Amino acid sequence: MGKSGNALIALVAGAAVGAVAAILYAPDSGEKTRKKISKQAKKTQADIERSTRETYNNLAGRATELKGTVSERIEKALSSASYKADDAIVALEEKLDQLRKKNTKLQKPESVEGAVKTASAKVNV
Repeated sequence: MGKSGNALIALVAGAAVGAVAAILYAPDSGEKTRKKISKQAKKTQADIERSTRETYNNLAGRATELKGTVSERIEKALSSASYKADDAIVALEEKLDQLRKKNTKLQKPESVEGAVKTASAKVNV
């Protein structure tokens, strides 16, 4: 629980202790005093339950927001990485084509048939 939740619980608990102390020092009969203490205890319990629910709902809402934010960031990072990978693949394929063309020019045919194939490949390019 955060600092605000702890402070709220401390405030409510302090108010309850103060109310009980005030009731105990009031000049009422024992029966009236017990009823007042019981009533105040029930009110304090309801206040604590309400503040606990509010704190829980607040934290749950923040957790949902953070989850959405983290999911969006992960999705964006994956998408960006995918585009970068595609760009890298295209660049590598272009470089591979350049190297193949360069390699073809550097190779010497071993036979007449190889020379014909090389020449026809150059014509088709």
